[in-house]
Amino acid sequence: MGNTFKTAFLLTALTLLLMFFGRYFGGENGMLLALAFAAVMNFVSYFFSDKIALAIYRAQPVTREQLPRAYEIVERLTQKIGLPMPKIYVIPTESPNAFATGRNPKHASVAVTHGILGLLNDEELEGVLAHELGHVGNRDILISSVAATIAGAITMLASMGRFAMIFGGMGGGSRDRRGGGLAGLFMLIVAPIAAALIQMAVSRSREYQADATGAHYTGNPYALANALQKLDTYSRRVPMAASPSTAHLFIIQPLLGMNFGNLFSTHPPIAKRIERLTGRPAQFMQ
Repeated sequence: MGNTFKTAFLLTALTLLLMFFGRYFGGENGMLLALAFAAVMNFVSYFFSDKIALAIYRAQPVTREQLPRAYEIVERLTQKIGLPMPKIYVIPTESPNAFATGRNPKHASVAVTHGILGLLNDEELEGVLAHELGHVGNRDILISSVAATIAGAITMLASMGRFAMIFGGMGGGSRDRRGGGLAGLFMLIVAPIAAALIQMAVSRSREYQADATGAHYTGNPYALANALQKLDTYSRRVPMAASPSTAHLFIIQPLLGMNFGNLFSTHPPIAKRIERLTGRPAQFMQ
C-alpha cells in the first residue's frame, strides 16, 4: 500500500507542477494545456515506463534457449517464492549491471547486461537476480519506473524553462521581465535537484530492502555481497553511459560522468550494503 500511495503522490505532484508552470508561462490556456499534457504523461508513466526504460538501454528480450543459465535461476526462485515468471532481457554492454521494471509482478521484466553474465559465477548471479526479484516482490518496481519517467519530465521542464527564459528575455528589460527571468533561472536550478530528490526518495532505502529480500530468497547473503563487490570494481573499469533519470533503476549506480558525492547518489554505498548483508565490514570480504 505504501508504494501505491507513493506512486499516486508522485503522479499528482507532477500534474500540479506542470499546471503551475503552464499557468506561469501561458496563463489559463497554458494551464489547461499542461493539464492535458500531465494526463498523457501519467498514462504513459503508469503503462509504458518499463518499456521506455528498456528501450533507452536497447534491452533485447531473450528466450530460454538463448539464456538458459539466467532462465533456470529465475524460474527456480519464482517457483520457490510464488512470483510470476518475469520477462528476461539482455542489455548489450560490457559494463556489469542489472535492473527490474514493470507495473506489478504480473508485468515485470528483469534486465541484465552482457557484462554481468560473463563476470559473475552462478551463485553470484543468483544473488543479483534474487535482488531484482526482491524489487518485484516488494512491489517497488512501479514506483521506480514512474520516478524515472517523472525525473525525465522534470528535466524536460527545465529545458522548456530555459528556452522560455531566453525568448522571454528578448523583449525588453522591465522589472517584470527580470522577475520572469529570475523565476526561470530558479526553475533551472530547482528542477534537476527535484529530479534527484525524487530518485533518492524511492531508491536508497529500497536497495537495502531488496538486498535483504534477495538474501532471504536464496539463503546465501555472501553470494550477493561478493557480487556487489565485483560489480563495484568492474563497473568502474567499464563505466556505463546511463541517463541520470534512470540511474536509480540499476542494482549499482552507473557512473554518470560527474560526481557530486552523496548528494546526487541514488544508491547507498556498496560497503554499507555489504556490511548489512554479512554483518562484517566490506574490506574483510574475500
